[in-house]
Amino acid sequence: MSDLVPLVPRQAVPALRVDLAGGGQFDLASEKPANFTLLVFYRGLHCPICKMQLKDLESKLDEFEKRGVSVVALSTDDKERAEQTLQTWGLSRLRIGYGVSLDAARHWGLYVSSGRGKTSAGVDEPALFSEPAIYLVKPDGTLYFGSVQTMPFARPHFSDILTAIDFVVKNNYPARGEVADLRKTA
Repeated sequence: MSDLVPLVPRQAVPALRVDLAGGGQFDLASEKPANFTLLVFYRGLHCPICKMQLKDLESKLDEFEKRGVSVVALSTDDKERAEQTLQTWGLSRLRIGYGVSLDAARHWGLYVSSGRGKTSAGVDEPALFSEPAIYLVKPDGTLYFGSVQTMPFARPHFSDILTAIDFVVKNNYPARGEVADLRKTA
């Protein structure tokens, strides 16, 4: 039996508090953006696709900020690997949260994979790590949008997410996918 817990739009998301590479702490409950908090769960230092994704995200931080969106990237990596991520990937502005427990990852609906040695980036995968996901969480702590993946490939593009945020804010578009129990709709 799996302990994977799918999150439901318009419902509260799990608590999330982690340390940040470079110092400080991220606490989702303390975030007070005008519109959303963007949580980008990445696989870790070993993932070359994550490197490209987070570099792209950092290049768009000003655009997210203009739209009232706070941003953080998170992984199950430990402090040493998170600090190395900041340095070797050349990330100077993006908040990098580390130490997300595997239990917390499962409560966020993330898939967990087993390490298989060195990646094409020449970095060993951890014994266990979470696969990627992107969430937009409203200031009230409820889920607005989620994209959860079992593989590192074919991730949503941040330019598309920015365009979507423009549309949903302008049109007060409701979160979709909120029906969790089909028996209650009959």
